[in-house]
Amino acid sequence: MARGKVVTWSLLGVIFAGYLLGVYWSVEPDRFDVKAVTQKAEQEDNLPDVTGTTITTTVITIAQTLLDKPGGFLSNDVTPPSVFLDNMPAWEFGNLELLRDTTLVMRNELSRSQSQSREDPDLKEAQPLFNVDRRSWVMPRAESEYQRGINHLKAYRARLSKTGPDKAEFYARADNLRELLRLVDKRLGSYSQRLAASVGRESLDVPEDKETAADKVATSWWQLDDVFYEARGYSWGLLHILKAAEVDFGPILENKHALVSLRQVIRELEATQQTVWSPIILNGSGFGLLANHSLVMANYISRANGAVVDLENLLDRG
Repeated sequence: MARGKVVTWSLLGVIFAGYLLGVYWSVEPDRFDVKAVTQKAEQEDNLPDVTGTTITTTVITIAQTLLDKPGGFLSNDVTPPSVFLDNMPAWEFGNLELLRDTTLVMRNELSRSQSQSREDPDLKEAQPLFNVDRRSWVMPRAESEYQRGINHLKAYRARLSKTGPDKAEFYARADNLRELLRLVDKRLGSYSQRLAASVGRESLDVPEDKETAADKVATSWWQLDDVFYEARGYSWGLLHILKAAEVDFGPILENKHALVSLRQVIRELEATQQTVWSPIILNGSGFGLLANHSLVMANYISRANGAVVDLENLLDRG
């Protein structure tokens, strides 16, 4: 009988320890100062301060954060307690979507003077590596592929300050920043719609054989927190990328009188990172007793999306 109690209490202790570990691993990383991490990287690697270093360092830092935060990269874990977690893997996915978009623009736009110019060899290697399935845990292991991508980004950053045929390029032009913002615009618009669907809405569809049709579209209760934390993760990463853009594209933004609009986007994104005091993501409706966290997040993201559109229009002007 005593032996059974020991086994029971030992099992409960393991479960409780796993729970505490899961809570610790679910704590979101703190924001970082993009200028400070860039200066530190320049000092450590003896790099001069050239245009493009801040954005590249910020992308590297975001990617490294996904791998080095408490618990490491959790999306592909197949063992307890991380296999039972979903908020942090959703947060990771939001950041990963941002990394994929940003490295794509770096490869196709920021590092090339025109459409027919040569691709940067390191960005050509780095960009596909971040598209490896985040749930892949063996052959290939997602973390290993992402780390390879980080290494290629570091090599690209080191070549930004070189001279000669191996020199890397970063073209801080208005049209290049606009290409990044167009992807951001679409992402934010999608998150806004998915978050707003927490309460369900009538969606009008117009099929060929019917004049109009109305369907109720709503995010599943089981997916509410996933959508919330994915949007929160994307916003966390985007906040840093735009702060880095303020540094590398500073002269262009000032010339286009677009600096205020960029800071407006940043301000709205900072609001998405406020502390969530509730232990669960609530889905209240109307003016009821319970909050609806998804709608609050949707409000900030919609406002950021609107500011991004204004910023795009300013950059379009001559």
